[in-house]
Amino acid sequence: QVQLVESGGGLVHSGGSLRLSCTAFGFGLDYYTIAWFRQAPGKEREGVACSRDPEGTTNYTDSVKGRFTISRDNGKNTMYLQMNSLKPEDTAVYYCACTYATPCTLPANLWAHWGQGTQVTVSS
Repeated sequence: QVQLVESGGGLVHSGGSLRLSCTAFGFGLDYYTIAWFRQAPGKEREGVACSRDPEGTTNYTDSVKGRFTISRDNGKNTMYLQMNSLKPEDTAVYYCACTYATPCTLPANLWAHWGQGTQVTVSS
């Protein structure tokens, strides 16, 4: 069964850190473009970070640059989002996604595979 399974969300104080993980089952992540999206209550889903393989290029939305890092371990079929210096405005449900050999600019509704979402709550 093809699916992405997320873990690592939770409640953290402002300034704290969390690492989200997302493991692919039923396929390998080689040559897949991977990304993390988030959706806060009452807001549109937004792209947070993206990485292409094998180029290794990464893109981040301006609000997380310098604080979040996207990475992958293709041998473990797992992608990660390291989140440091968290702020209350980072509170959202975070989703991992991937699609094969596609630019990071691909609209969210066209990504092939999605995780189930994990809640991240940052208290002030």
